[in-house]
Amino acid sequence: MGSKVSGKMAAASRVVQVVRPHAPLIKFPDRKGIPRPNVQEALKVIAASIPQISPSAPPPATSISPPPRPPGPVTQLPGTPDSIAVVRDLPQRYRRRTLALEEMDYIQRGGPE
Repeated sequence: MGSKVSGKMAAASRVVQVVRPHAPLIKFPDRKGIPRPNVQEALKVIAASIPQISPSAPPPATSISPPPRPPGPVTQLPGTPDSIAVVRDLPQRYRRRTLALEEMDYIQRGGPE
């Protein structure tokens, strides 16, 4: 009987513990005073700011240039580069899954149409 009571007391003492004062490592901004945006209003503002293209009008002639490269030479990451043998012997669960063409288009668009 005594061992059951001491076991319960030990469990209760583990549950009720006091957090010692410490310096928090993460600080979150106080967002109580900031009003929450209305999603519908934000979508209307975005839709109004996007120029509408009529189907009969030709698309604007703009040249798409690749993103600028960072200055300086490109350095390789440290470590041994992957070989064909490493990739071939990799278990299926660690391999990247193949993407469907629709999923690639979705990613390229940046989201739904």
